[in-house]
Amino acid sequence: MKPARAAEAQAALFSTLSSESRVHIMQLLSNDTLCVGALSRSTGISAGAVSQHLRILHSAGLVEPERRGYYIHYRLAPGAAGLLRATLAAVLNPKKGTTSCVPRSRCARSRGT
Repeated sequence: MKPARAAEAQAALFSTLSSESRVHIMQLLSNDTLCVGALSRSTGISAGAVSQHLRILHSAGLVEPERRGYYIHYRLAPGAAGLLRATLAAVLNPKKGTTSCVPRSRCARSRGT
């Protein structure tokens, strides 16, 4: 993946997790499979808001729906933890040659200006 596209995908994932409610939903789903009603009661937000957050998390590949009779339960996607770890690792440990910064010796700050 090209560095610009990788950065775009990484930013999109971080944007998905920029909501406190979505992070809370992810924490709840890390322990159990829950329906919208249970997530709504646990988070204190409306069922409609929970549904919207789940839609965003699902489109990011972080949660999966599972039909159980009349209800749909949600769980963390099997690869969610790995995706998050890999994304964070790629951001914190970029490959050599992918940075566009100038060498420190040419940086204005290092010259005292």
